[in-house]
Amino acid sequence: MPLELEPGGQDSPEDAASPAHALELLCHLEPAARGSTACVAWEPAGDGKRVISLADNHILLWDLQESSSQAMLASSASLEGKGQLKFTTGRWSPHHNCSQVATANDTAIRGWDTRTMSQIYCIESAHGQLVRDLDFNPNKQYYLASCGDDCKVKFWDTRNVAEPVKTLEEHSHWVWNVRYNHSHDQLVLTGSSDSRVILSNMVSISSEPFGHLVDDDDLSDQEERRLEEKSQEPPQDSVIATYEEHEDSVYAVDWSSADPWLFASLSYDGRLVINRVPRALKYHILL
Repeated sequence: MPLELEPGGQDSPEDAASPAHALELLCHLEPAARGSTACVAWEPAGDGKRVISLADNHILLWDLQESSSQAMLASSASLEGKGQLKFTTGRWSPHHNCSQVATANDTAIRGWDTRTMSQIYCIESAHGQLVRDLDFNPNKQYYLASCGDDCKVKFWDTRNVAEPVKTLEEHSHWVWNVRYNHSHDQLVLTGSSDSRVILSNMVSISSEPFGHLVDDDDLSDQEERRLEEKSQEPPQDSVIATYEEHEDSVYAVDWSSADPWLFASLSYDGRLVINRVPRALKYHILL
């Protein structure tokens, strides 16, 4: 990022009034000797001094030292097996004191304990084809979402990985991304090579399957009756909306870190689209 505007640039006067800040290099990761890096993930909590990187068949845990521009390799582990095994993606769990990481290689998903760098679970054939992405439910322990080239999105309970808890088959091509909403984990975003973004309501396996929990003392008689009627209805998973503003493969989707009802998607042709959760669903969740 430039320290000052280039002469003859096309920037607006507003941009000129607030010059961009230069990026600061914190440290280097040096996984070159171990292969090409497929993924880097920051520790989701704590002081932000630990990073996981996946390079070929190696999982590397780095300690970022303030006094050094070089990250220290704290520990590592390797995939063992036949053929040339390579990691494709990984995700750090926000639960269990940030001591677990999930990784994908080919059609398999594996869980790792970062304290010992040992494998704690393995789903050998999680998908029929390559696993593209993973995401942990931020509000419910043990729940993990995955997607892949078999056009499916699957939800797992890592305590029992024999079968997925739920499977979505709404896309018609490779699913590149799956993301839980940070606040309302029943909202799940997926992006695919079919050029579509799908917003799903996975309420039955969410942390609040019967809606937002409130204190009984704060409810009027009418509100309490309505809440009882609502709680008697079985939770229904459904597709909330399908967004088709993209004309090319959607390679990335993500939720806003500032507004839980806002999300973005990015396609191969460089188009960035920002959307909101439908207002009716927003009020249904909140009320």
